[in-house]
Amino acid sequence: MADENNTPAVIAPETTAQDVTAQNVPQSTGYQGNNGGGRGRGGPGGGGGGGRGGPGGNRSGGPGGNRGGRDGGRGRDNRGGRPGADDGGEELIEKLVHINRVSKTVKGGKRFGFAALVVVGDGKGRAGFGHGKAREVPEAISKATAAAKKKMVRVPLKDGRTLHHDGNGHFGAGKVTLRSAPQGTGIIAGGPMRAVFESLGVADVVTKSVGTSNPYNMIRATFEALGEQTSPKAVAQRRGKKIADLLGHGGSKTAEADAAAITE
Repeated sequence: MADENNTPAVIAPETTAQDVTAQNVPQSTGYQGNNGGGRGRGGPGGGGGGGRGGPGGNRSGGPGGNRGGRDGGRGRDNRGGRPGADDGGEELIEKLVHINRVSKTVKGGKRFGFAALVVVGDGKGRAGFGHGKAREVPEAISKATAAAKKKMVRVPLKDGRTLHHDGNGHFGAGKVTLRSAPQGTGIIAGGPMRAVFESLGVADVVTKSVGTSNPYNMIRATFEALGEQTSPKAVAQRRGKKIADLLGHGGSKTAEADAAAITE
């Protein structure tokens, strides 16, 4: 009969630090939470061990995470543009001149697109035009507006209400004639040309358009005529003379008063 006190003891196998780690830390099988590791994809907010970082994690799986950017986003830049950065904070007058709808016949039916023509101005002698194309009307208008803001030009105005002199413009088959008018005349212009002068800040002008009714050609011809406008101040500086010498003969008081009233 064996003695209970003499029963040989069972010796447990040695446990190494590697075994303890393997018992306490579960293996990563996919997305994990904060600071998740393993060989799979990194979890939201943390970097993966050797795989691809998840949303908010690092692309190479490192700690911290740069792929997701801040706040767990995808890290993409805002490609829609920065609102308010183009116009410099000033209020602009936007005029929608024309919208054209085009369609393309495809296998599943028809695919529609839209093209917008927009004129913008500050009402103080600056104006520009632009066109944009998109699948939706609002997006096409926003593209045209952004293009118009980038191509704004300054036109010198007489007393801030009319043109200094007559002018002619030509583009394609379109020909336009612009004439300055006395106060109270109003804007005598039709269609696209009226939108240009309203956004430009002109109150009195007489215009005539012949040759075409295409709004694109009419707008381009109008801006060509406006680009030829010059002020007495600019001519006097170029010729090295006084403004009064250009407006009257012999230095009359009327010419001097008109010269003093010219600001641009």
